[in-house]
Amino acid sequence: METKSLQTSVTLLAGFQWLFFMFANTVVIPISIGSAFQLESIEIVSAIQRSFIFTGIACLSQGLIGHRLALMEGQSGLWWGVILSLAATASTMNLELTTIGGSIAVGIIISGILVSVFGILGMGEVLKKWFTPVVMFVFLLLLANQLITIFLKGMIGLNVDDSIDVKIACFSFILAALTILIHVKGKGIISSLNLLIGMTVGWIAAALLFPVEVTETINAPPFITLFPWGQPAFEWGIVITVVITGLLNTTNTIATLKGAEDIFEMETTPRQYRASFALTGLFSTFSGVLGLVPYAPYASSLGLLQSTGIRERAPFFVGSALFILLGMIPQLSAFFSTIPHSVGNTVLFVAYIQLFRTAIRNIEGLTFEPKTVYRIALPALLGLAIMSLPATAFTTIPQLVRPILSNGMLMGILVALFMEFLYYLGSRFHQKNT
Repeated sequence: METKSLQTSVTLLAGFQWLFFMFANTVVIPISIGSAFQLESIEIVSAIQRSFIFTGIACLSQGLIGHRLALMEGQSGLWWGVILSLAATASTMNLELTTIGGSIAVGIIISGILVSVFGILGMGEVLKKWFTPVVMFVFLLLLANQLITIFLKGMIGLNVDDSIDVKIACFSFILAALTILIHVKGKGIISSLNLLIGMTVGWIAAALLFPVEVTETINAPPFITLFPWGQPAFEWGIVITVVITGLLNTTNTIATLKGAEDIFEMETTPRQYRASFALTGLFSTFSGVLGLVPYAPYASSLGLLQSTGIRERAPFFVGSALFILLGMIPQLSAFFSTIPHSVGNTVLFVAYIQLFRTAIRNIEGLTFEPKTVYRIALPALLGLAIMSLPATAFTTIPQLVRPILSNGMLMGILVALFMEFLYYLGSRFHQKNT
């Protein structure tokens, strides 16, 4: 009885760890999108609640009938960046924000339907063949760099000001060291719950060291708003860009499910790919109607799984259900929104460091001859270089392709796929002539 009680307690604690992970990865997205489209505060709060509820449902659906793995299904970072980029071009394109928002919504709906259809037809199996270990390495390295950069800025206070806050930075790095120490030196369940422990300790310490004035929050019950970014519109340049983004976003599904094979020690089946694509497309279609950033499996979930070592679905389901509850009760949403940004960013920083380990494991055993180095270094370093360029550098690029060319991670993946295609052609030519 004691063992069963302990297992239940561990499952609940691990569920809260998943809840925090989902919350930290979701809450900032509807806020930034709402600001970009100049929505009213009550509509932004409503979007936050819809995001929580819809994300929880998406996670449960994927875990139960989709790929059936403990992998977060959340609002895609690629989609997020493209939508913000398009909203920022309203003045240069001489278009109303509602026209841009309505065109984005139309593009999202079209791409969602296409992804579902392609997934059912077996597109996953075709794309899977091109996601070689080299492409996986490039994808995970660029993803880790993109996320770590975002979290580091939050850790040192750059999200609030243009200069480093020394006190916040020192606190964040001490908390990061403590969280890593618990993971490395902790035993059993203590090590597995390192992120939850770090978040709890950090939250309490931050509240004592950096007290902030509590502001009044808007309590809005969850409600459905159709096309909050603008009624459907057909600016075809925007629609086409968005549809292309949706198709390229399928790389998230391929990379995440392939990356999960090592962690779960199993090969992903064609059925899992079809089901995962179908659900991702379905949720993305609804996202266009409800004014949410479209969905994709989170490759960053791999970092959480490696940090905790807890791969079972039960805690994942608990966290997903709690996330739905969080969205349905405004008071709970308001409470969790008081987590200091420095604490959330620090704990996610620690979790996502593990993505580098996953990336390196993909190229273990490769012989680093000149051809191999070019296959790896060219897309990886090009992607990192594009990420370091300011957004203003791309203003001279045609609007139709700007969201793609300015995205370092996307360009890195595309170049990696192209290099693998050249390598494949070269190998076939060599075989014919020997």
